[in-house]
Amino acid sequence: EGLQHQDGHSLVLASTVPVCQAYDPAFAYELGTIVEDGIRRMYGENPEDIFYYLTLYNENYSQPERPEGVEEGILEGLYRWSDRKGDGIPATILFSGTANLAAREAVEELSEHYGVDAELWSATSYKKLREEAVRIDRWNRLHPGEPPRKARVTEILEQSEGPIVAVSDFMTMVPDQVSRWVPRRFSILGTDGFGRSDSRSALRDFFEIDAGHVVVATLASLAAEGTIEADRVSDGMERYGIEPDTVDPSTVH
Repeated sequence: EGLQHQDGHSLVLASTVPVCQAYDPAFAYELGTIVEDGIRRMYGENPEDIFYYLTLYNENYSQPERPEGVEEGILEGLYRWSDRKGDGIPATILFSGTANLAAREAVEELSEHYGVDAELWSATSYKKLREEAVRIDRWNRLHPGEPPRKARVTEILEQSEGPIVAVSDFMTMVPDQVSRWVPRRFSILGTDGFGRSDSRSALRDFFEIDAGHVVVATLASLAAEGTIEADRVSDGMERYGIEPDTVDPSTVH
């Protein structure tokens, strides 16, 4: 991961290579599923001319068991990791890689302090989602007499509720690859700019991708839709020590 330089761009570079299968897994079971599929596709009975790029981290955290029936979602780029736990205000949070920690903490904070019940989705590959969506757009363009098809990312997120917030340890243009197919308001948190040689917590606060910023981004999206009052966003900023006029990390060099 490199705290000194914060690799926020390698998935952007990977997105330019058609045969590259790029993934940003959050959990060991996701990694195992992807590696198993990669061995089959590259070295199986009908080997494909492809290669894999996986972003792995050296941060230790508890690994959950693999839920039932998520293999297809892992390989195709997105699946629901946890449902809403109550009947509060709905929202949807997408995480990739170690950003699952901030997303999971944000869900607890939103529920306890703001009456927001968010569902969590693991986005293992925005590249895979975009490539499928582009193919669907092409098919629709070339079949004007047929009922239009929907991109997988659209169909999946139509099953969720509320505004959608994506967070990862990579540049915002990684999730932005699918923004035009996302069916509702879409906010992205990422690591645009140069990194800092510091602790993980300080780095994530600097890039505005920690739990507090995920909470505030969710509240801001809800306020923009008129679901909550703007003062709830201000309350969140005060609670997590977020200054409105702090320097934009993408401009620091």
